[in-house]
Amino acid sequence: MALASASALAVAGAQAAPIKEADRAELIRRVDARQPQLADAAMKIWDFAELGYLETKSSALLQEQLTAAGFTVTPGVAGEPTAFVASFKTGPGPVVAVLAEYDALPGLAQAAVPEKQPLPGRDAGHGCGHNLFGAASVNGAIALKEWMVAHDVKGELRVYGTPAEEGGSGKVYMVREGLFKDVDIAIHWHPGNVNSAAQAPSQANLSGKFRFHGVSSHAAASPSKGRSALDGVEIMDVATNFLREHVPDGTRIHYVITSGGKAPNVVPDFAEVYYYVRHVDPKIVRDVWGRVENAARGAALATGTTVDWEVTGGVYSMLPNDALGRAMDANLRRVGGEQWTAEETAFATKLATSLPDGGGDLASVKTIAPYDRGGASGGSTDVSDVSWNVPTVGLVTATFVPGSPGHSWQNAAAAGTTIGVKGAVVAAKSIALTGADVFSDPKLVASAKAELRQRQGTGFVYKPLLGDRAPPLDYRKNAGAE
Repeated sequence: MALASASALAVAGAQAAPIKEADRAELIRRVDARQPQLADAAMKIWDFAELGYLETKSSALLQEQLTAAGFTVTPGVAGEPTAFVASFKTGPGPVVAVLAEYDALPGLAQAAVPEKQPLPGRDAGHGCGHNLFGAASVNGAIALKEWMVAHDVKGELRVYGTPAEEGGSGKVYMVREGLFKDVDIAIHWHPGNVNSAAQAPSQANLSGKFRFHGVSSHAAASPSKGRSALDGVEIMDVATNFLREHVPDGTRIHYVITSGGKAPNVVPDFAEVYYYVRHVDPKIVRDVWGRVENAARGAALATGTTVDWEVTGGVYSMLPNDALGRAMDANLRRVGGEQWTAEETAFATKLATSLPDGGGDLASVKTIAPYDRGGASGGSTDVSDVSWNVPTVGLVTATFVPGSPGHSWQNAAAAGTTIGVKGAVVAAKSIALTGADVFSDPKLVASAKAELRQRQGTGFVYKPLLGDRAPPLDYRKNAGAE
């Protein structure tokens, strides 16, 4: 499944015909008016810090905001109790989807202070800023809905509440169930260190848990009677580590042993290891994953154990869309970057001292990065599966202190402050403006759809990497859940 290069693609049709400047100013004012609601949702979800498929309170809060704003909300879609679709329809016209995430990460409970300070009695935290993601998407969409009503704009605006992005592939099940089949354009964003609407591929990935089963025995008195499941895990890990030399460049394989036994003097009869395989090309991910499975089979044979595995997640690489990306970039530049107060600058300056290289240029949060796609990003996202089925556009905004690594306590700290909220407001404004462009300009929609078909390639048929399995609703249970 080859990804088309940027140089091989010409954006079809004209760029978006701009809506009136007065409309843009009005949309920005409407988002500004909703800053209290955005901040309230973001901070409450930051405090909830709920893991994937367990985001009961976070999902309910966003649904409440949308219901109060006049959306019709359908909860529990695609077999995911914390997923939802909220719809507001004024008549025939484009169907625009705004994506919202709200899951936290295990092991990142952190106070909103510029030094490492874990929260006692808690485990999970928003080290990826999804508390900001959900709040900004919802409140940006509500502002857009208000503008549609005020100007009798026809079409349907939807907000997709998408759980378990962090390894649970929540959106994949929503795509598989056909929830995006009539969507014309999808819009998303993500917290980050910079302000940018550059459209770039991401990493496709497959993830899963390998479970070895052996025979327990006394490790000193009768070791010959035991068959160590942990030995199976460790030999699998060794085999996979030797595999790294013989996989295509750009492949990433990482793992963590999630269960390795309870006591040294008991041969463990159960052990589990959790694997990820990534590459920008989904086909390579499938191939390498098959070789990891063979490493598991060989390890079981070598140790006299048995092994089974569960694929817990699988996502494609992001399919960029320049027609939409350039429209989003123009809107982001219209909005502009963040302006920090002296207190926020002091917070960022102190936090930057915890970074190995002293952090990045704090003044960069005021600016917008150039529009260019560059290479693939290092991470993965289930937005990618949406992008292979619907023309999709996104941006990142500076919600974190420049130079902070992803999935870090530094990010969790910033996501719980006004620094994070200010970046989220920039995202909400850019989402609202881009949605208005889509509703107002049929040529933009046509261009985006033509580009999607060209990038998909002839004969493309979407097949989820995770197959036909049901959503893994328990994949985060007992992993930092309270």
